[in-house]
Amino acid sequence: MSSDRSERRQTGRGGAGLLLLAGLSACAVGPDYRPPSAAVLKVPDTFVAAPERPGMPPADPVRWWTGFDDPVLTQLVERSFEANLDIAVAGARLRQARANVRQAIGAGLPQAGFSTSANRSVGRDGQSFVDPTTGNTFSSGGDTTVFRAGFDAAWEADVFGGIRRSVEAARADSAATQANLHDVQLSIAAEVGLNYMQARLAQARLGIARANLASQDETLQIVGWRVQAGLVSSLDLEQARQLRATTAASIPLLENNYVAAANRLSVLTGDAPGAVNGALNSGGPVPLAPAAIAIPAEVVRQRPDIAAAERTLAAETARIGVATADLYPALRLSGSFAGSDTSIGGLPGAALGNLVAGITAPIFQGGQIRARIAGQRAATEAAFGTYRQTVLLAFEEVENALTQLSSAERREREIGIAAEAARNAAIYARTQYRAGLVDFQSLLDTERSLLSSEDASASARADRATATVQLYKALGGGWQAAPAPLPLAGATASTTRP
Repeated sequence: MSSDRSERRQTGRGGAGLLLLAGLSACAVGPDYRPPSAAVLKVPDTFVAAPERPGMPPADPVRWWTGFDDPVLTQLVERSFEANLDIAVAGARLRQARANVRQAIGAGLPQAGFSTSANRSVGRDGQSFVDPTTGNTFSSGGDTTVFRAGFDAAWEADVFGGIRRSVEAARADSAATQANLHDVQLSIAAEVGLNYMQARLAQARLGIARANLASQDETLQIVGWRVQAGLVSSLDLEQARQLRATTAASIPLLENNYVAAANRLSVLTGDAPGAVNGALNSGGPVPLAPAAIAIPAEVVRQRPDIAAAERTLAAETARIGVATADLYPALRLSGSFAGSDTSIGGLPGAALGNLVAGITAPIFQGGQIRARIAGQRAATEAAFGTYRQTVLLAFEEVENALTQLSSAERREREIGIAAEAARNAAIYARTQYRAGLVDFQSLLDTERSLLSSEDASASARADRATATVQLYKALGGGWQAAPAPLPLAGATASTTRP
């Protein structure tokens, strides 16, 4: 009777221990992460510089390049998503981070291993020997072959959630790496757009310079005739030559600007310099997107740099739990089975096994564990500050881009009026100079003004297009339309070659 009661007490204690262990394993030490609220981050409801245009639909920056209605631009952006090497590198980093998640999950699962071997012993009849691995004794009938097999397993119970916090941190790191990939995709799309505008601007300015050069050649010829006729002095001829040479000297610089922008576009799309020349040689004006429309403040939340900063904060918060778990005991279970016999069929019957449960707990670590916890809390605080700063900088960039776009639109309108007036004035000046109604200085001034105004008009158009691209980049648009990057072809072969 007393024996039964003792067994029941032991069973009750064992059951209570298992219940306690199960209850502890359901919790995890360290703080649970909660994303900071908009109020804590000081996120505004609207943009100060946003244009007030009632009834306008909200901006959709997902495929902003299609708003320019330029097939070449669309083709280049989409090609860059597939072939850009910076995007490929960021994709490899993401695959690495996802592998780290699987590794962290595997740390909480049982670990098992298997080994086997065969040993040939040479001896005399009747001689016995002991297998040093298993301790089994064999009587030799001469030469003997001994087969050995072993199996071992181990598992650490995640009682206080240290492993779960590690998995949580690894997943947050993976999400941050994915956001970094999206940030690279966003930046590459914007850089393609900006360089495309520069290439088209260089083409436009080249066209303006060459057209003015042809007009100045005509003026130089007229002045030459008038000098030969004795109607004007050679001063007019030298001034005409000087203006013509100045215009001609600007053309090589513009050609250099075009080549630099075109080569950059080739590299951005994963090709060698010169690869996009065929697409650009067809020419075309600097493309323009529709006028700025209503933009809700919450659209900035899709920016990948904000998502990356938030996920980094989550990862650092989880690592507080990882460090805190080192303060508590760790329970590890391990077992092994091994056997040896002179025949393979006899191995199961000769196997011996053991099961060990061990608890390790820190007693004195010189304050190292608590120092690591304090250091991790400081790292989390820094990540929170970085997150807040990233949000504020994002809104600053959007406000600046909105202001820049609005200014570019107004400037383009006024410069367009000035360019139109300069063209009319040049026509009048040439006609009146031929008729002898104005002196050459007046014609010279109008031609200089014409070249300057037309060049400024092309630049103002490009500034407006550039400001539009920068606005969509600040809003975090573009990465949503990008496909998942593929592994670089030949990378494994090149890295494993001896």
